[in-house]
Amino acid sequence: MTFEELGLMPRLVEQLAEQGIVDPTPIQVQAIPHALRGEDVMGLAQTGTGKTAAFGLPIMNHLLKVGSKPAPKTVRGLILAPTRELAGQIKDNLLSYSQGTHIKVNLVVGGLAIKAQINRLARGTDLLIATPGRLIDLIDRQAVDLSFTQFLVLDEADQMLDLGFIHALRRIAPLLAPERQTMLFSATMPKHMNELADTYLKNPQRVAVSRPGAVADKITQEVHFVAGTAKTDFLIEKLAEHRDDAAIVFARTKHGSERLMKALSKSGFETDSVHGNKSQGQRQRAIDGLRNGKIKVLVATDVAARGLDIPDVRFVYNYDLPNVSENYIHRIGRTARAGRDGRAIAFVAPDEMGELKDVEKVLKAEIPVASGRRWDLIPGVDTRKPKRKQPSGRSGPRRDDDSRGKKRSHGARPGSSGASKFSGRKSSSASEPSDNIKPKLEGRWHPSNESSSMQSPQPKPRKPQGSSSNAPQAESNQRGKSSTKFSGKPKNRGGKPAGRPGQSKGKPNVGGNSKPRRPQP
Repeated sequence: MTFEELGLMPRLVEQLAEQGIVDPTPIQVQAIPHALRGEDVMGLAQTGTGKTAAFGLPIMNHLLKVGSKPAPKTVRGLILAPTRELAGQIKDNLLSYSQGTHIKVNLVVGGLAIKAQINRLARGTDLLIATPGRLIDLIDRQAVDLSFTQFLVLDEADQMLDLGFIHALRRIAPLLAPERQTMLFSATMPKHMNELADTYLKNPQRVAVSRPGAVADKITQEVHFVAGTAKTDFLIEKLAEHRDDAAIVFARTKHGSERLMKALSKSGFETDSVHGNKSQGQRQRAIDGLRNGKIKVLVATDVAARGLDIPDVRFVYNYDLPNVSENYIHRIGRTARAGRDGRAIAFVAPDEMGELKDVEKVLKAEIPVASGRRWDLIPGVDTRKPKRKQPSGRSGPRRDDDSRGKKRSHGARPGSSGASKFSGRKSSSASEPSDNIKPKLEGRWHPSNESSSMQSPQPKPRKPQGSSSNAPQAESNQRGKSSTKFSGKPKNRGGKPAGRPGQSKGKPNVGGNSKPRRPQP
């Protein structure tokens, strides 16, 4: 099967061939024909399988048939990504595919100057890649008009749910053209994904090239049972065995990542870190340093678990196991890229046995033991999580072991209502915000009428609508000062406060095995 046989225009096929991309991947073979027919698509594929091209190429194929430029502030296709790093990677790929064409690609993410982004959007955009938080900021500033947007892509949708971006999606979706095509892609498929698909997709074509929890065949996994106090020395010992090979080390917290990076630097390793306390420029320089070989070890939180495509990374270390078991798959997916072999090495302390069991449940297999002995098989070893201190004035027990299989409604705090549903469409309450209702999809876009429907519109001045009292969570906990506006009280059309921001402060439970706290990238 070739790209031309899939139905792509010769112009795109030639551009791909110039980049050495000749044979489509399995996910592309399955998804592209449906997307070219204008059908909604729900795709499941592990990282590194070519998902960006699977949704990006069909959209570009449609946009190449449109002869006019987009009107000021308008967007023809919107791609939402949960992290800045992933959004940047998508932009780079789409720019390479669109070289020599009239397609205008823009990127808007937090941590970068919003004025420059406003200026670029003012000229109109064919394809916009955005993180939800920054896009909401731009909507509030009336810097972007989504009423003519006929393509919507939700990439890494499972992490969207994990980070609480469903509130932002509820605001964004009603602003798009009702005649649109929607595609959803993910590497894992938690149960709540079906609710998301039911709300925003219409009769989607489901394509999958791997079972949920599958990892690349070329990744060799191993686990070492190491006491928490001995992890750093053991990591230094392991890294010394392959000083010339690129490696990514994942830690759980921002401060822990920084401390670990400094310890490795003192031991003579060329290293840098990526986490939520770093500016976007600092994060990008660290990633570029690993890509061009200036550094050999990148210490990161889960902000780097997705969107990093660095073929030379041979080793991934889980210094700390993730709180969300599915993130293990995304982490180790940073190695074994482009057909290469890779190794995924996990360190497990006694109080991480719960996380290990959750990971193995997702994998449907035990990770081979390379050293040590499973802590739960050693008599007298306490594998419980240390109890958190009670804040003054509180009484009663707190859940300290939600990661060990105790399930909680997705995105809901105890006692909250309706937080586990995405649309709220079954509620009969008159006070329910309109953007919680499933968008109407009558009169949908179809390839046969794209030439007329996508000619340069002349949009009327409009104000953002569909404001919700559920403010979006900060973009992967990483948004800079320029985007803190929305964390306060959002404003309605009259400019008056529209009520309290979103109540769901806990980290949504993906798969029912994670702690309900927000990540600390």
